[in-house]
Amino acid sequence: MLTIKIGVKGKFQWQEGYGAFSYTHSQVNQVYNYILNQEVHHKKKTFREEYFDFLLKFEIEHRQEFLFDWIE
Repeated sequence: MLTIKIGVKGKFQWQEGYGAFSYTHSQVNQVYNYILNQEVHHKKKTFREEYFDFLLKFEIEHRQEFLFDWIE
């Protein structure tokens, strides 16, 4: 397993709930840019919408009634 440390300027912390998805080394720049632009990105699509999209994209079995009970 390859672990890559990506430096992020400014304050960073995980929210109460989170998910982790892995990507290949060739996608490091895309992931880095995504993280840098996450605030702008989430003005177009909520975290919840994006998380469900990831679950579908990566074909991860889930039951929506057990996810995000803490979000409206």
